This record gives sequence, C-alpha cells and structure tokens, in this order.
Amino acid sequence: MEGTQPPVPAPASGGSVSDYPITFGVEYPDRELNRVSTGFRIFAAIPIIILAATLTGGYTHWGEDSFGAGTVGGVLGGLLFIPPLLMILFRQKYPRWWYDWNLQLSRFSARIGVYLALMDDEYPSTDEQQRVHLDFPYPDAKVDIDRGMPLVKWLLAIPHYIVLFFLTIGAVFAAIFAWFAILFTGRYPPAVFEYIEGVFRWHNRVAAYAFLLITDRYPPFSLQA
Repeated sequence: MEGTQPPVPAPASGGSVSDYPITFGVEYPDRELNRVSTGFRIFAAIPIIILAATLTGGYTHWGEDSFGAGTVGGVLGGLLFIPPLLMILFRQKYPRWWYDWNLQLSRFSARIGVYLALMDDEYPSTDEQQRVHLDFPYPDAKVDIDRGMPLVKWLLAIPHYIVLFFLTIGAVFAAIFAWFAILFTGRYPPAVFEYIEGVFRWHNRVAAYAFLLITDRYPPFSLQA
C-alpha cells in the first residue's frame, strides 16, 4: 500500500462539507452498472475478501470493517489500536508509519465495502483510491490529542455503536433493494446510495475517533458530509 497521502477530493454526492477531520465520499455512478457483475457480486468478491482477511487477521465485514474484534498484538481488525494508544499515553507520539498503515488499510476496507454494497462495479484496488475517497489528517499527538483520552474514547463512543447497529441493518436491506433495482434498471437509486454512503461515513468517523485515535473531536450524529 502507498504511504503517500493524496489531496482530499470533495465528496461527489453533493451537500456541504463539514469541518470534521475525517472525510468520506463515494462518487455516484451516473451510468448503467454491470448487471452480471452485480448479480454475482458476492462470488466475484471472494478473492479480494480472502486477501483482506490475510491483512485483518481473518476478520472482514462490509458494514463494520473498522470495528473488528481485537487480535493478537494489539491489532483491531487489522488496524493498529493498542500500539498507538500506548505511544500516545506514554510518549505523546503517533508514529507516522502506523498512521499510514491505518489510513491505507481503512481505504482498502472501504473500497471492498463499497464494492459489496454494489455502489461501484470496478473491482477494488489494493492501492488506488478509485471512486472511494477516505481521508483523515496525521495528528500531532502533543497538540491534537489529550494523552489520557485514548483510554476512554471507545467507551464514550457507545451511543454511536447503538445507533450504528440499527443504521447498518437498514443499510443491508437498502443494498438488497439496490441489487434488485440494478438488475432491472441498471441504475443505483440515488437516495439509497446516499444513505449507504452516509452509514459508511458514520462508521469511519467513529472508528477514527475511538480506535484509530486520530482526533479528540467527538463524531457528529449525522449521515451527512
């Protein structure tokens, strides 16, 4: 995965862009989608899911890719959690290469999630962003992060977990509806697209706050950009 950080594009689904540091957007496919690829998406995705599983300790879930159960070595669904927590707590430092790993793995997981949600019929790349744009800034651990906050962020985010549980169930049913719509019309319903995109955005904001420890700003209860 690349360690460089390209400029952040504005989300393509419209609406104003908030000043919250974690941004996520998926370019709406304003074209006819591949019906065959859509119809057999779950089977087509198997190779990339297996590849992702080798990076995430065997855990992958399209709706909650950033909330995986912890694995040996302090890896949370493949994302480094405990090592940055300890470094922030005792050294007030967030190693750049740990940040790069978390950012690129989050992007890779997001591309797979978007592909499984039928929001794009281009096969997920292991390095290129394609039409899925996820970004968060590299934090100055001495200025941007209170050294004690990483110990309690996961607890403070509990209200978000509850809301996201129900939103994710809704997103699964919305994706099923979109599957039928694409098979019959070749198009992804815009309102359904925006809803699922918003659920992904919410998940990534909470993950970046509670587990990636990128910011101390509490995530908004919003699907909007």
